[in-house]
Amino acid sequence: MSVRTTSASRADLVADTALALLAERGMRGLTHRAVDEAAGLPQGSTSNLARTRLALLELAVRRLADREARVLALHELPSPEDGLDALVDGLALATHRSLTRNRELTVARYELALEATRRPELRTYFDAAGARFRDQLTTLVTAMGSTDPARHALSLVAWADGLMLSCVAGSFTTNTPHLPAVRTSLRELLDGMLGDRATPGAG
Repeated sequence: MSVRTTSASRADLVADTALALLAERGMRGLTHRAVDEAAGLPQGSTSNLARTRLALLELAVRRLADREARVLALHELPSPEDGLDALVDGLALATHRSLTRNRELTVARYELALEATRRPELRTYFDAAGARFRDQLTTLVTAMGSTDPARHALSLVAWADGLMLSCVAGSFTTNTPHLPAVRTSLRELLDGMLGDRATPGAG
């Protein structure tokens, strides 16, 4: 396991190391001492930054949100005026990144999601982190003509989450789809939702 340290604050280093440990060893493998050792920090450094296990998990969730925002490239998602094809391309690429070069981060997210079901305090942070993408997606499908934006956004998120879980931790771990296949499936889903209501310019 390797963690980049250049130009990273100690908080980011600790959080990145925690995420890497979650992906590699699971929740039981995440301890303050393990983070210190994996990050090459003096013993007690992680405890000084995050006194409790919950504080360490919260730090990891906040860092996860920042890193996933870059993976999903929320700032690069097209505007509704760009048409349906552009939206499909952007969402398909974001999903495929999570299945391939950011697979470790996706595994860490599922570890934290399960832990959040047992820790209400962590659930608050986890849900707030996910709201950034969900809200932007709801805005996009609304502008593109969705008749039920909240339900359609949920369906899109559920589709992406289901695909990622199946390919990263489920029965399709050796059958990760290529980007064109992800795009085709996503286009079929959006066509069913929007039909001919999609904004002009859709291909």
